[in-house]
Amino acid sequence: QVQLMESGGGLVQAGGSLTLSCVASGRISNGNVMGWGRQAPGKERELVALITSGSITYADSVKGRFTISRDSAGIKVYLQMNSLKLEDTAVYYCYAQTYERYWGQGTQVTVSS
Repeated sequence: QVQLMESGGGLVQAGGSLTLSCVASGRISNGNVMGWGRQAPGKERELVALITSGSITYADSVKGRFTISRDSAGIKVYLQMNSLKLEDTAVYYCYAQTYERYWGQGTQVTVSS
């Protein structure tokens, strides 16, 4: 079992920046995939950034604006979000994958004009 706890959401103006943090507990290690997903109102949840010990992947919609990072122990993952757009407004979820997939409770990010 893995538990994920996000923090750092909030309200930010378009063009601004925000950093999300996630702490994992349970059976997870640096070799497991972690990442971030988001779900906007009326839309399906989508993965926007994934990180493993050897690679990082971004969705096209956030590439060049968002940066994912992870601590050396592999239990904390961060999402630095720059140049935020109105369409980035969503609930952001921390994600982890071992033999199962896990999601956190989510944190709201609202980008205003």
